[in-house]
Amino acid sequence: MEIGNHSAVTKFFLVGLSRYPELQLSLFVFCLIMYLIILLGNSLLIIISILDSRLHTPMYFFLGNLSFLDICYTSSFVPPMLIIFRSESKSISFTGCALQMVVSLGLGCTECVLLAVMAYDRYMAICNPLRYPIIMNRILCVHMAAWSWITGCLNSLVQTVLTMMLPFCGNNVIDHLTCELLALLKLICSDITINVLILTVASIVFLVIPLMLIFISYVFILSTILRLNSTEGRKKAFSTCSAHLAVVILFYGSALFMYMKPKSKETKTSDEIIGLSYGVVTPMLNPIIYSLRNKEVKEAVKKVLSRHLYSRKI
Repeated sequence: MEIGNHSAVTKFFLVGLSRYPELQLSLFVFCLIMYLIILLGNSLLIIISILDSRLHTPMYFFLGNLSFLDICYTSSFVPPMLIIFRSESKSISFTGCALQMVVSLGLGCTECVLLAVMAYDRYMAICNPLRYPIIMNRILCVHMAAWSWITGCLNSLVQTVLTMMLPFCGNNVIDHLTCELLALLKLICSDITINVLILTVASIVFLVIPLMLIFISYVFILSTILRLNSTEGRKKAFSTCSAHLAVVILFYGSALFMYMKPKSKETKTSDEIIGLSYGVVTPMLNPIIYSLRNKEVKEAVKKVLSRHLYSRKI
């Protein structure tokens, strides 16, 4: 491993979808609109969960973390991607590429763990309602959220450092829309066995294991819901769980496709579009799904808006 060899590469060229200039223009408009919706929707969800005392519960604490994470995650790559769409050079510095990768990968891994934590929260709320306030206390919630962020960011830091230390031997054309780990590994001109091994282990730890825990949690949740005598109780339980389940399916579906499928040397257009949906569409849909499927959020939105309108009249 010749650590100094990477100095030959001072910047990268992101040429993903450059063969389709008309598609890039459409994606520019599409991604800009979605990014604005992400900022507005997730910010509104965070503000509402802070202002409305009825939402000061573990579920909305984790949801607030998820919304903040989605804002940071998309902000790490969408603005640079929009600039590259309209730029002629389509270049990004070596440091900028490393920074983009460590932030986006770290927040993506954090979301994997956080979704599993949210599934555990729903399991405790539905399967152990009497012990729920005692077990899911504020200290435990803060610790669970903090460790989600810490483990995700540590994994990203390790993988980014190990990748950027390897020699690129002048290969600096990335056939992707962003500085993504898999795309960069294709440029390295030395042995990447260790990198692939670490990536495989990380994929199991951050994708497969959380998904299994979510699946197990929902098996118990579904079993408990079906035993409820109250129709209203079943309806409420299904409402709170269906929103989380929809987000899980959207996020893990695209993530598993990206990181667990067989790797190829060439980046297909379909891979780039799916990667884009994994990075942009899911964060945009998160606040919409939780707002549409959750009565408490709807009522909180109405309360905040009515309060705002009343203050303006005065």
